[in-house]
Amino acid sequence: MSQFFNTIEPQIIDDEMLQKAIEEKCPEDLGDIAREESLNVKVVTELQFSFKNILRIDNLWPLENLTKLQLDNNVIEKIEGLESLVHLVWLDLSFNNIEVIEGLDTLVKLQDLSLYSNRISKIEHMDTLQELQIFSIGKNNLTILEDVIYLRRLKSLQTLNLSGNPFCSEEHYRLFVVAHLPSLVYLDFKLVRNSTREAAALKYQDLTKPLEQEEAQVLALQEAEDAKQKKLEYDQAAFVEYLNGSFLFDSLHAEDREAAKLASLPGVGDLLQAYKKEFVLVCGNLYNYGLEEYEKREAEVSKFYKRLHEIMAVNQQESKRIISDFESQNQKRLDELSQAGSGEVAESKQAQGKEGINQLLDALLTLEALVSNDLECHDLENQHHKKLMEIAMATLRKVEHYELEEDFPADLRRLFKDKNTIVNILNVSHSIRLRKIDKRESDMLCNIYQWQISVTGKAFQTESDRNRACIKKIICFINTLQKELESTMIPEPTE
Repeated sequence: MSQFFNTIEPQIIDDEMLQKAIEEKCPEDLGDIAREESLNVKVVTELQFSFKNILRIDNLWPLENLTKLQLDNNVIEKIEGLESLVHLVWLDLSFNNIEVIEGLDTLVKLQDLSLYSNRISKIEHMDTLQELQIFSIGKNNLTILEDVIYLRRLKSLQTLNLSGNPFCSEEHYRLFVVAHLPSLVYLDFKLVRNSTREAAALKYQDLTKPLEQEEAQVLALQEAEDAKQKKLEYDQAAFVEYLNGSFLFDSLHAEDREAAKLASLPGVGDLLQAYKKEFVLVCGNLYNYGLEEYEKREAEVSKFYKRLHEIMAVNQQESKRIISDFESQNQKRLDELSQAGSGEVAESKQAQGKEGINQLLDALLTLEALVSNDLECHDLENQHHKKLMEIAMATLRKVEHYELEEDFPADLRRLFKDKNTIVNILNVSHSIRLRKIDKRESDMLCNIYQWQISVTGKAFQTESDRNRACIKKIICFINTLQKELESTMIPEPTE
């Protein structure tokens, strides 16, 4: 335990200590090559630093594949330096001087955590440990029994040790913990019996029912948010995100204060509502069309790759047959092999693969029909602008002839002080809206072409990789055979 190290110099985990710990994990009877491989930090999965008088955790970042780490019986004061150990499943920090639970956010795979015999006074900062099943925090400074309610968020927790904390002496301590953590199987090294669980639920139902209701509401909100995010991702894959509603229309008029003032002009409000209705309808049609085409596209891509894999499998067997023929005929087939490796197999794959890719490209052309629907949005915007300009000019004529009502807003009067002012305002607003529509169209086109390049590029890359692998194997065999032939040749006699 940490108190035994008072006369020893505190340590920090450095390269020397790390290397020594890795060497200690290697069996002594390993061969030199196997031992050298075992000393590679990339393959180390377990390490022990017990009783090393370690004060600070450091230099563990290279151990990216570590799953089990023992740091018990040291003088560690702070949980730190573990951020890169994202595959850690088992962590022992018992018998140290830790005061705060922290530095565990990235350890999302952690299943077993021991903080037994430290100086912790609050259970906190464990929200990301959703896979934690075993948690030992006994013999610390936990004084507030209600703090254990925090552990309700750890849905996988089954085994908990709290023994040795000050709040364990409180009346009905065990019933309180079991009532608030109903998924526990073991508490303080004892099985939680059904009779205990029932008694706890009955005694503290007035406290647990509100918690359950609140958690149900939070869960429902989270599920709704997850469903919304999933739907957005699906729409993005179909290139029609935010088109099922008024989002695009609202974004056209966002932050356009001058144009918003014109909405109070007689007739403009009705004109704007009609424009919105038609615009949203066009976006809805585009949205539905995009989803339909996405489903067709996915079916075509799936069919394409299925056919491509079938072609690759057939040609792989053909490649093996060519190599086998070569092995049986040795040097006589050298020229034939080179031609077959780089010609027959590649041409066979290319001929069949090209046909499938061309069919896929034909299907992809329907994507461009998505963008053509955006032209309707342009037309609607142009028509709206024309009608709005007519209303504005009619209002301007009233201003010039002093025919406006007395209650006509003063801020609107300033817009109509002359023709150039109001025309410039309307044209600028119109131009901004057109640019936003153009940007949405441009984004859609870019996404379509990037996806198209990705799909076809992946197909050709698969084909190319298979060709290279086949040819590489053949060349390797040729080199081996040539060396064998050279070694068996009888040297010419010298004079």
